[in-house]
Amino acid sequence: MKTEVLIIGSGIAGCISALTIAEKGVEVTLLTQGDDLFTGNTRLAQGGIVYTGPEDTPKKLEKDIFTAGWNYNSIKAVRFLAKHGPIVLKKLLLEKYPIPFHEDDDGNYSLTREGGHAVPRILYCADHTGQTIMEILSKCVVDHPYIRVCTNRTAIDLITSHHHARGPEFMYSLTNKCLGAYVYNESRDVVETVLADQTVLATGGLGQIYLHTTNSTGSIGSGVAMANRAKARVINAEMVQFHPTAFYQGTRSRASRRFLISEAVRGEGAKLINSSGEAFMHRYDPRADLAPRDIVTRSILEEMLRTEEECVYLDAANHVKHDLTKRFPTIYGKCAENGIDITKQPIPVVPAAHYFCGGVLVDEKGRTTIERLYAVGECSCTGLHGGNRLASTSLLEGMLWGYSAGEEIGSKATKKNALSKKLLEAIPDWESPGNNSNEDPALIAQDWMFIRSVMWNYVGITRSTARLNRAIDDLQNLNRNLRSFYKRTPISRPIIDLFHGSQAALTVTVAALRNKDSIGCHYRAD
Repeated sequence: MKTEVLIIGSGIAGCISALTIAEKGVEVTLLTQGDDLFTGNTRLAQGGIVYTGPEDTPKKLEKDIFTAGWNYNSIKAVRFLAKHGPIVLKKLLLEKYPIPFHEDDDGNYSLTREGGHAVPRILYCADHTGQTIMEILSKCVVDHPYIRVCTNRTAIDLITSHHHARGPEFMYSLTNKCLGAYVYNESRDVVETVLADQTVLATGGLGQIYLHTTNSTGSIGSGVAMANRAKARVINAEMVQFHPTAFYQGTRSRASRRFLISEAVRGEGAKLINSSGEAFMHRYDPRADLAPRDIVTRSILEEMLRTEEECVYLDAANHVKHDLTKRFPTIYGKCAENGIDITKQPIPVVPAAHYFCGGVLVDEKGRTTIERLYAVGECSCTGLHGGNRLASTSLLEGMLWGYSAGEEIGSKATKKNALSKKLLEAIPDWESPGNNSNEDPALIAQDWMFIRSVMWNYVGITRSTARLNRAIDDLQNLNRNLRSFYKRTPISRPIIDLFHGSQAALTVTVAALRNKDSIGCHYRAD
């Protein structure tokens, strides 16, 4: 298959990129792992998306982002988002693809506030903002004549000129170019060679390499693993943000994903309390329940250790003035399914792996260190978040960089900039690694449990040199075994995911050991 632009991933960043490029009359092929475009993390975003309020300015937003990020942020990225983010949001999500954000009685957009924000500036659709955005964007993508959506596809490897092009003239080239990807078609059980003039990684985060996470099942760090193998620069991989409030369903819960209790609940006034009904956040930070997420997460962990309890509680019933059934209908419904009436009872919560602040290094146009390869959304590292992400900036970042990359790619889509026929013909089709039918679901499940337990216990909320060294030994050994297994076994989605997940876990752990400073979400106990 040959396409002008290949986009791997279908969340807000991937969809905005696809639409922006396609609007310029450029052919786009968009890959999604599921039957539709609702497989990623965007649909799970509850709280909202940063905009701007009457008392707001770009400088105020910049200050809040720097404070939350422990001043470890890229100055250029922060200024780029603070200046252009609200403008592009208005252009795209209020005008071009209008999202029905909540309005007050006078018809003005309602703005809420979350932890780390100095003023209310967040647009929302009740507590299902991401789902609503995806419903509208996915329809626009599917209906667009220049976008071809390929479902049930899993990218295996990026195709690059240094690694895959056959012939001495390409071997001696200084510049490494991305030429597309090898893609597993689950419906037909074949590997497709998808060649592209420009390739965009929009694969999302990696929360599923942890035992407890709010992420979708496909969030295993595949984009980071593929980019790393292709020798693109990956930075800040140690910066994994844990959300302080995931719904706690007891120690016997086997859920693959923890249900998120949005930070917007605290933004509307809810208080964190312990099992004695005592509010405790004021003891850990003067901003109390609206402190940045890394601080709230560690405070909850300390409170659980102090009280020897398995969870803490979020009291919305006694502190939120809104009708909880209307302001937070999704949360109300999920809690009710599990016997908790949030209008009368506090919600049991625990921290869970949530957002990846590191990723594939990109500039303001989404360009990586490999020519013709872009990265947008959570798999990329723009430098915006620094040591810790400010609440509700993720959707805005995905939208803005998706748009910026789309504009850049669209402007380059000329015959002059297309890959040469000679280079494309030098790329071989995928060669099957082996024919031993030895894939065992029980062994794969055990390997995943091993990865997740190692990451949660040794590379989690609190880290130390001893824990990280132990994790590296364990993960390196697993990666060696998996490489050997991979070479002998026919390809499949579970094997690809396991291979990517194990490599992403090792990448995070190595970065965590190298960074000896406690910064934001990377907390070194020693």
